[in-house]
Amino acid sequence: MHVTHSTPSSDRDLIQRALEATIHIGLALLLAISCLMILRPFTAMLTWGIIIAVAAYPSFRKLQSALGNRGALAAVLFTVALLAVLIVPVFLLAESLVAGIQSVTAHVQSGAPVVPPPPANIVNWPLVGAPLNKVWLLASHDLGQLLQEFGPQIREALPEVLSATAGIGATVVQLLLSILVAGVLLANARGAYEMTSSLFHRLFGERGEEYQKLVGTTIRSVTFGILGVAVIQSAFAASGFLVVGLPAVGLWAVLFLIAAILQFGMIVLIPAVIYVFATAPTTTAVIFLVWCVFVGLMDNVLKPILLGRGSTVPIIVVFLGSIGGFVAMGIIGLFVGAIILSVGYKLFLAWLEGPAAAEGQT
Repeated sequence: MHVTHSTPSSDRDLIQRALEATIHIGLALLLAISCLMILRPFTAMLTWGIIIAVAAYPSFRKLQSALGNRGALAAVLFTVALLAVLIVPVFLLAESLVAGIQSVTAHVQSGAPVVPPPPANIVNWPLVGAPLNKVWLLASHDLGQLLQEFGPQIREALPEVLSATAGIGATVVQLLLSILVAGVLLANARGAYEMTSSLFHRLFGERGEEYQKLVGTTIRSVTFGILGVAVIQSAFAASGFLVVGLPAVGLWAVLFLIAAILQFGMIVLIPAVIYVFATAPTTTAVIFLVWCVFVGLMDNVLKPILLGRGSTVPIIVVFLGSIGGFVAMGIIGLFVGAIILSVGYKLFLAWLEGPAAAEGQT
């Protein structure tokens, strides 16, 4: 039996290698942290650009084929179309708000009542009838006194309203820049695909392509199953608002769109129905109520069809990931949460099937 003893020179070599490895790892971490800090202001914009590019890629491929595989021209046209889809609703909403403010200003200057008087039967409504009639009557007779009475509450809520307004403006600008990023990615789709393929292969080995496809299908499922359904519902709701003459239709439509994404669009429809019952004939109000019920229940049919299209994981996994991600990270969490939960679900299944798969291969 021989016992080997390490020599001082070998110990010094081992320490030297460990020290060099530590320095290299530290420098790599420092470089990675520095890169993340530099890119931090652009993280949301880049993330949205990637999400938009992945969601739009199938449609972009069809346009590219129709244009004779001219990728640059297809990317430019597609980017312009996406910008129009974002800018036109924002412009209509801004125009609606400006028109509403001008109308209120004109009424105040002429001395005419800004708010019409409440209908006579509103006081007979259960629970909310009496207080609603009191506030509505005060607003129709003397809006200034109403504002003075609720002045403290308005002053408390004003900073939050201004902050939310600024946040909406910043989000719109961010989405505009994200669409431009998506256009650049689509114009270089082949290079982006090869880079992501290499990344997923490094992360997941032989199953990298499977998980790459999973991420793409999950993004498209969330886009069409949650955002797409919310947009469809909002279009139907806005048409109903327009037909019954609801004031500030653009603002109502935006509020409903946000609520539909959060999965409680019916709550926004309740005050609209109350207003129509108070101001319109009974027949019109009943038809509008039926229409709102139809709009509110549309997602029960559309969501199972669109949310699970092309996905290799159960619909409930994508749905829970989207809603949980939204609660944790905001609107971008709709996609990030669904991707994380879907990949985690597939990894969990792979872990469960690991021993059986290994025995089968043997």
